[in-house]
Amino acid sequence: MPSITPHLWFDKEAVEAAALYTALFENSRVKRTVTMHDTPGGDADIVTIELAGQEFMLLSAGPLFQFNPSASFLVACSTADEVDRLWAALSEGGSALMELGEYPFSGRYGWLKDRYGVSWQLMHQPDGPIGQKITPTLMFVGDMAGRAEEAMGFWTSLFPDAAIGEIARYAGDGPDTAGTVMYAGFTLAGQGFAAMDSAHEHDFAFNEAVSFIVNCATQEEIDHYWNALSADPEAEQCGWLKDRFGVSWQVVPEGMDAMLSDPDAERVARVTQAVLGMKKFDIAALQAVYEGRGG
Repeated sequence: MPSITPHLWFDKEAVEAAALYTALFENSRVKRTVTMHDTPGGDADIVTIELAGQEFMLLSAGPLFQFNPSASFLVACSTADEVDRLWAALSEGGSALMELGEYPFSGRYGWLKDRYGVSWQLMHQPDGPIGQKITPTLMFVGDMAGRAEEAMGFWTSLFPDAAIGEIARYAGDGPDTAGTVMYAGFTLAGQGFAAMDSAHEHDFAFNEAVSFIVNCATQEEIDHYWNALSADPEAEQCGWLKDRFGVSWQVVPEGMDAMLSDPDAERVARVTQAVLGMKKFDIAALQAVYEGRGG
């Protein structure tokens, strides 16, 4: 079964952000840092981290994409003090999107943009044990507003160990159409996500700043997810694609990290150039280049 890893695209702050984030959350660490040389944007740092036991990948590859609240990370906190501690650290140099305070759905909650532009929702959840600490949350706005349920249905039909949880719906007393998704949780490949619609005016939409890596064991898996997800041929590059909802995914072989972190610089250089020349990844071709059997 594939695993899914949130991927964050920074200008040049990935290493710095990784240090901050792993210092804030228990059960967190920097797993590895790899630098790809001679990319179109120059040298690119790739930092793989664990936050509260969950894997994330951070990339420094230039200022092509900007973070925005269409993709945020909901942090379940066992105490109000934890909310306050994370708010103090993450809001430094950032800004509030929803002020820290009491809301009908939580006694202590706030939504902020940190110093790098990454959006975090911090919520006190006192009832019962916390399973997944950090939940990627997608907000469907603009032309995509009202399509959250459709997207969840499509994604859960595609991935194994997937399901849609309880859906809280709008009553229709505001700009959002009655019955559309106020908030819903869903799982893909056993991992939790959340979605919401918002028909309010927003000056942002989904982009490549936040994407989701689908780690595939076989070429058959790569072909399956690539063919099912890709809906914009112009967005296909280096394993990246955009689906019909504008959400960015990366469909990659599980062995990619090992190839790029090999101590043999010539091997890494060969693989880097092969990656840059591909759209959908070809595992056999990458392995041949890695072993020096291909161009």
